[in-house]
Order: sequence, then C-alpha cells, then structure tokens
Amino acid sequence: MNSYRMRSNEIPLQDSWDVIVVGGGPSGCTAAAAAAREGAKTLLIEATSSLGGMGTSGLVPAWCPFSDLETMIYRGLAMKVFETLKAKMPHVSKDAMDWVPIEPEKLKVVYDELVQGAGAKVQFMTQLGAVDTDEDGNVTALITASKSGLQALKAKVYVDCTGDADVAAWAGAEYLKGDADTGELMPATHCFTLGNVDEYAYLHGPMLHNNNKTSPIYDILGSGRYPLIPDAHICNNIIAPRTVGFNAGHLWEVDNTDVLSISEALMQGRKLAAAYRDALAEYQPASFGNSFVANTGSLMGVRETRRITGDYVLSVDDYVSRRSFADEICRNSYFIDIHGTEKEEKQAGGKQEVIKRYGPGESHGIPYRCLTPRSLKNVLVAGRSISCVREVQGSVRVMPVCLAMGEAAGIASAMAAVQPLPNVHAVDTISLRRRLREEGAYLPLTEAEAAASAAATAKGGEGSGGNLYH
Repeated sequence: MNSYRMRSNEIPLQDSWDVIVVGGGPSGCTAAAAAAREGAKTLLIEATSSLGGMGTSGLVPAWCPFSDLETMIYRGLAMKVFETLKAKMPHVSKDAMDWVPIEPEKLKVVYDELVQGAGAKVQFMTQLGAVDTDEDGNVTALITASKSGLQALKAKVYVDCTGDADVAAWAGAEYLKGDADTGELMPATHCFTLGNVDEYAYLHGPMLHNNNKTSPIYDILGSGRYPLIPDAHICNNIIAPRTVGFNAGHLWEVDNTDVLSISEALMQGRKLAAAYRDALAEYQPASFGNSFVANTGSLMGVRETRRITGDYVLSVDDYVSRRSFADEICRNSYFIDIHGTEKEEKQAGGKQEVIKRYGPGESHGIPYRCLTPRSLKNVLVAGRSISCVREVQGSVRVMPVCLAMGEAAGIASAMAAVQPLPNVHAVDTISLRRRLREEGAYLPLTEAEAAASAAATAKGGEGSGGNLYH
C-alpha cells in the first residue's frame, strides 16, 4: 500500500482524563458510568450519534435472557438499564426477564441518562483513527477524527469497548479472529423494523420464528420467489405499537474490521429488509399486507471479529463445567449461540447445537483476567472481544453479559487510574468484587469466601460478603 505523509503532524491534545472508554455500546455505557461513579474523570467516545450499539443503532429487537431460568443474574447497572427501559414499555410485563422487546429510541435516552447521570462526558461522531504506544506496553494517546478535526486524547487508563478490540489490536495486543482453522467469521444480520403491522393478526396468526416448523418463512423459502432471503432465521418482536422488529437472515463473509466489507453488507442488508417486507405481505397479508420498512439498522449486526488474548482464556471446559473463579466479575448463563456457515444455516433446522444448554440455576463465571490484554498495561477490554475461545465467544457476546462486564471494567479502570503507574493487571480483585457486590452485582461466594464468612460467623463476627448478592 502507498503511504502519505502529512505536512503537519501536530494536532490538538486533550490530556486531562483519568479514563477514556472507546465505544458506546452496552459495555461502553456501563464502563463509562461505573468509572465516573468511582470518581474518575471519564470520557466516552462513540463513532455514531447515539449510545447503545446493537440495541439502539443496530435495531436488535429483544434482549437475550437476563435470568438463568430461576433468577436475574445480570444485575447492577445491567439490571438498571433493563428495568428502566421495561418501565417505559407498557406492553411488556413487569416480571418479564427473558427475550424482552427493545424500543430503540427509548433505550437511547436510558443510556444517555445513565452515562450523563454518573458524570461521564460523551463525545459522539468521533472515530478512532490510530493508537500510540510506548515500549513498556502502555497506550500513550488515541488519535481521533470528528467534526472538530483530528484530536489526540490521553488518559491514564483506556477501556476498549469497540466490539472489535480496535484499541487493543492497534496497540499491538495479541488476538485471535474467527474459526481457528479457516478464519471464517460468524455471519452478520442487518436488523430492521416493519411499521403499520396489524397487531391482532400478528399475535393470533402463525408464529414466524424459525423454531415453528409451520412458520410462513418455510413457505417463502420453498416458493423460490424471494431469492434474496437466504435462510429460515427470523427472530421478531413487537417493539412498539404496530411496529415489529426483526433479527432475520444472514449475510456471510462480512468483516467489521474491513470498511469496504461492512459498507457492501449494509447496502445488501437494506435490499434484504425490503424483500422480507414483500414476502411477509404476500404470505401473511393479514399481519403485514399494509406494512412498510420503517427503519434499517445504522449498524450491522456483527457477531464476531477479534478476541484478545488475555491473562486467562475462557475455555469450553470452563463453560461446560459451570466453573467459578476467585476473580470472577460476573456470571453468564446464555447458551453457545454460534451462527453457522452458509451451508449449515441453509440446511433443514439450521446449524445444529453441539454443546448442551444450561438448566435452571446454572451459570459460569467470567474472570477479570479475561478483560486484561496480556501485553498491555493500561488497557482493559469489555464486550464481545474478551479473552475466550471461539465457542465461548458465541455465548458471552450478547448484551446482558456485556453490560455486566462493562461495569466491572469501569470500576477496575478507576482503581487502576489512581495507581502511581497504572497497571490493570495489578487491580485488587477482592476490592473489585466487593465494589461490584455493593452496587448490586450477582456474585455468589467463592469457596474461600464462604469459608471465611463461616469462620467469622462462628467467632460471632459479621463475616465478609455474607450475602450471596445484594
């Protein structure tokens, strides 16, 4: 590739921040809110014009489950976001915890108020352009581009919530990407909404979801009349009056770290949304005959790109064993949800699950060490690009657990920022877990904590962390 040298390399510098969070999706919002709540001077930069990522700009129509089929396990700021939005949606049951619809415009405001209310500053329409580092494993500055031009932003600690591990990767951190043998990435989905839907007919007609073997989607595919519609995947929810949100279909060979790839996919996705509208209007006219494409996501629904190599790599055995960790910062109960290759998704029944789903009350821990890039000192990573094998990434990539990871990363970044030489690997995880519990996180006692609590109780003391959660 040819190179170009700018005439002037001097650009404005902001260097007063304790913590800079990059990426305003679920993990970025809770990371920024938590860091600011801990007293850190915090800046959140976001490439789009709103917070929330896939739940807002991406138009994902529903939350993945917040429960382990018995109790809510994504608590703290995650629960605050979830319950605040739910209270603004009258058609959603107050007791609902799993597959709850999302009204994106209302969720944008929920995130605005969360981050602003905690005291963090937000800078929209700001694209990360480069990461500068020193020889000791420290990020020294971020180079950004916005309507204010090029800027250098400097902080003591950086939290990478880009979803693609851009900060960590550009700083030289080790990472993996896609399938270990082929490099293939999970397909993307371009979510969309249809307006002017007949709600009664939709609710009382055939279930559209591909789990229903009599869903009209199978008639649509069998007709051959809509060749753009690739497969049977068609999750959908009423997200607002007469409005149905769709997480439907797959787009293969989409790489969110390649600007041309994602640009082409967005244009293809808009064509696909129109095809779904026309097909549903023909095959389910009572519900969709008068519908229209109200919106398509301004973000592509990307499931997978880079995964950092951290101090610990969460394994399939950890998931299958429902493992707990002394330094775990949240629990996770979502199933291994890997969307397959084009051949796998187009076969009858779609890609088959290999790893059995959890039963009621079952979950695994995510250790803090999965958030710490092995070769970087002042960078944390939260969200779908944490340190794990690909199979486990298919579980930890969804919004509830990203919210929980973000809060932990935010608290940890504030703790690291007050160190004389900030080092995220040196954060006291006992203190981190205590702060998370104080803020309502679901963190069952480890064996060592349970033993210490029992010993303290036997001596007549109060015990440390005697409650499973607050």
